[in-house]
Amino acid sequence: MSVAIHSGSLLCFYCFGQMVWIAVNVFLFWKTFMLYFSGAQYYYLHKMLGLGLCISRASASVLNFNCSLVLLPMCRSLLTFLRGRVRRLLDKSKTFHVACGVTICVFSVVHVSAHLVNMVSFSVRYSEDFPALNVAQYRGQVTHTDINMNIFFPGVTGVLLVLVLFLMFTASSYCIRVSSYEIFWYTHNLFIVFYVILMVHVAGGALKYQSNVETHPPGCMRNNLSSWTNHRAAGEKGAESSGAPQTVCQEEARFQPHFPQTWLWVSAPLCLYCAEWLYRFIRSSTAPVTIVSVVSHPCDVVELRMLKSGFKPRPGQYILLNCPSVSSFENHPFTLTTVSLFVLVWKCVFLPTSNISNLIGCSAFLSHPRVHVDGPFGSPSEEVFNYEVSLCVAGGIGVTPFACVLQALFDDWRQYKLRRLYFVWVCRDLQSFYWFADLLCGLHERLWRDNRPDYFNVQLYLSNTQGLQSISEERYRFLSSRLRIGRPKWKLLFQEIGRANQLKRVGVFCCGPKGISKALHTLCNSNPHTGTAFEYNKESFS
Repeated sequence: MSVAIHSGSLLCFYCFGQMVWIAVNVFLFWKTFMLYFSGAQYYYLHKMLGLGLCISRASASVLNFNCSLVLLPMCRSLLTFLRGRVRRLLDKSKTFHVACGVTICVFSVVHVSAHLVNMVSFSVRYSEDFPALNVAQYRGQVTHTDINMNIFFPGVTGVLLVLVLFLMFTASSYCIRVSSYEIFWYTHNLFIVFYVILMVHVAGGALKYQSNVETHPPGCMRNNLSSWTNHRAAGEKGAESSGAPQTVCQEEARFQPHFPQTWLWVSAPLCLYCAEWLYRFIRSSTAPVTIVSVVSHPCDVVELRMLKSGFKPRPGQYILLNCPSVSSFENHPFTLTTVSLFVLVWKCVFLPTSNISNLIGCSAFLSHPRVHVDGPFGSPSEEVFNYEVSLCVAGGIGVTPFACVLQALFDDWRQYKLRRLYFVWVCRDLQSFYWFADLLCGLHERLWRDNRPDYFNVQLYLSNTQGLQSISEERYRFLSSRLRIGRPKWKLLFQEIGRANQLKRVGVFCCGPKGISKALHTLCNSNPHTGTAFEYNKESFS
């Protein structure tokens, strides 16, 4: 019962967080919309621009809010610090970053569309009684070659913002990130330009509010009213007051532009991100990294062993690797397979850029010994040890985050809460299992000596069914007995784990292809096993 309550409460927390974010967006949009729709200080401006004014300002409030949040999930050091305290609550940081980014794009379209309507309204509803409100120079003006700076500057900066946002959004698509990671990397770093332009975007002061509402009530009568003001303002006010005496203006209406507020929203998160970036830059640049060895493994896999003073990662964490001879700005995430003498293992074809893959050979890396290491940073794989029962599923080279977990258990499994580990590894090539064959066999033998043969359950799947293949070496007999041809039957596996672990929480961790991840996520959410809660954790590098 307590397992179901815990799992349900965690799901409720995620849903609550989503609802709070959505509610704040809705509240900001509605509050700003009503302020410009019925606010006394915007009475004349609203009569001129109509709903275009309300929608443009309401969408601007949503944009300010999300622009202030979108950077926070990218503060990796801050998230790593918080992860040790709130655990799994930060696993959705990348999803939240994407949600904020999509919201910014959608409401940017709304904002631009509303301002295009406003431009037409400025021309069609030119006011002769309140010239300070006008942007057009005369009624019906359609050309803006000689328009004033009040509209020129916001217009130019708005076009630049849309252009930068378009480049960032399109380059973030999955196909571009996979085929040409450099395009994604460099266009995404245009966020600095985006924020600078955003903070000066409203400097033109095209939209103005009335500053003397007390002495000039909206819609009050004057002797020199034009037809535009007299019939619409006085007529509507008269209808609302139901025959009450009409208010007389004590002085002329005065208007002034708004004080820019965007910088109030984005300056704090931007300063936090810059401070964190500076801290990471200093940390990665000051302590030298020594490359101890570079080892080639089967199937184009390379193992890089390094040393760095003061570097204290935890099992399951990852780092960002930078090679200045390739690029001073590109950093690529790699999970650690060992934390003492920290080791990286990767496959050439999985690298996100072709530049680093040019240095993949052992001799090439030794000829470019200068590298910078940023991190370590937290990831969901750290939580493997916080469950009594965990299921780790790896696809091909996705085994790397779990290799570090296995190494930590080999060193001292007793210090962790974990009491049973199910390890499933799916590969296309038989040779791939040799990457960590010694580690798998060594951990199995260690647990047998400690009289815990039920602690470690290993299942190896060879998805390439062509030809008869097996692990023939005598020292790998344990792996040979665990090797199966074909693909895992996930539903049967979950049923087996559910029956063996009644009334327990099972942490499910995956690093592999989308197909495997989706299947596991679906089974965890369906949770057909009464008394057993499966909690899904997807490996993701922010």
